[in-house]
Amino acid sequence: MAGVLDGVDMRTKLAGHNRLELLLFRLGGRQRFGINVFKVQEVIQCPPLTVVPQSHPVVLGIANMRGKTIAIMDLAMAIGAPALGDPRDRFVIVTEYNRKVQGFLVDSVDRIVNMNWEEILPPPKGAAQGTYMTAVTQVDNELVEIIDVEKVLKEVIGGQDDVSEGIIQERQHDLPQHVLMVDDSSVARKQVTRVLDQMGVEYTTANDGKQAYDQLKAWLAEGRDVENWLALIISDVEMPRMDGYSLTKAIREHPQLNHLHVILHTSLSGVFNKSMVEKVGANDFLPKWEPDTLAMMVQEHLRQHAEERQVQS
Repeated sequence: MAGVLDGVDMRTKLAGHNRLELLLFRLGGRQRFGINVFKVQEVIQCPPLTVVPQSHPVVLGIANMRGKTIAIMDLAMAIGAPALGDPRDRFVIVTEYNRKVQGFLVDSVDRIVNMNWEEILPPPKGAAQGTYMTAVTQVDNELVEIIDVEKVLKEVIGGQDDVSEGIIQERQHDLPQHVLMVDDSSVARKQVTRVLDQMGVEYTTANDGKQAYDQLKAWLAEGRDVENWLALIISDVEMPRMDGYSLTKAIREHPQLNHLHVILHTSLSGVFNKSMVEKVGANDFLPKWEPDTLAMMVQEHLRQHAEERQVQS
């Protein structure tokens, strides 16, 4: 897979146009899986591993790569499939999620395909509740499953769920305020709504950008004063049907929605996202998963929204 990530600068041009590139791979069977190329740093033959005692069963060991130590996880085991076995003849997809680097052992790597997010669909409604699929698509008339890597990492690595004591401040007003939270990962939705619950903030959730945009238009059709009532939109970037960049662009181009506050909340590279925030017109960017930072940012945007409404009144 030498050179599989060549030309990554060209790929950044896909963002904001509801497009992505998927790296396709297999986990020992016929089923194909996909991962967004923006999450991938490189693909390598599995290096020598050092076993770490008492580590999670999914963690095969650690590898030293260019002076850095990263954990290598058996991705098949992580999603409940049989272990891949001897890693020496297999590949590692080195990824960055939430500013942390880790490697996923896979059986084989296929190729990169350029797709439109409209071709990426939510899992079938009949899919099991505990599924690790976050989306599906078709390539060469074959079903490709896109894995909910955030769910995998949450189960293997864990992390802070609650806002630290002293972060949440008492609200200085009693104005009705609402938040729209958009994410295709059930784990991510639960993480964010847990923070909003702790803050006592009312919210609505959507599973992708199209569902969120349809909800916004439905509120307008009901006659709701969305700009005054909806204080904030917190949106993931990678989502089926319509990604977070395209959702933000659509909001900015809508005459009755264009002043809404939008935070892009994503595990994609921070440097890349800061430039995309400016390009698509979002108000802020927040890397996953930092409940304290999320709570502080939400509080600040709610305060700004309340002050704007009080000035208008």
